[in-house]
Amino acid sequence: MAKFDAQSTLKRLQNRYRLVVMNDDTYEEVVTFKLSRLSVYITLSTIFVLLTGLTVALIVFTPLRMYIPGYGDVNTMRELRELKVRTDSLEQAMQYKDKYLDNVKSVLQGNISVKLDTTTLSIPQTENIEE
Repeated sequence: MAKFDAQSTLKRLQNRYRLVVMNDDTYEEVVTFKLSRLSVYITLSTIFVLLTGLTVALIVFTPLRMYIPGYGDVNTMRELRELKVRTDSLEQAMQYKDKYLDNVKSVLQGNISVKLDTTTLSIPQTENIEE
């Protein structure tokens, strides 16, 4: 395994290279760049950081954040929870009323089936104390 040498790595990053853009038909040099690996790395890293910062700033400081799931306004989320509780209670009340109306309808039509209790209750009688 090769040893890691910081000096040789830094030297390799600082080596200068020439990037030439040429016209394919005339072989004329259009643009020439003198680059090193370090300068390319720094340039690409800077562009990445700037684009990331711009994207974050665009989302945080504009209304675009409303389109991100879970990143809504606190008041909107609270109102949404309240509306959910309210609709659940209204749904339950509607079910109770439907059941009540079905029972009233069956009583009015005479379709009532009452089960009579066949067990007798033994209720103790109160003692009359007369003087």
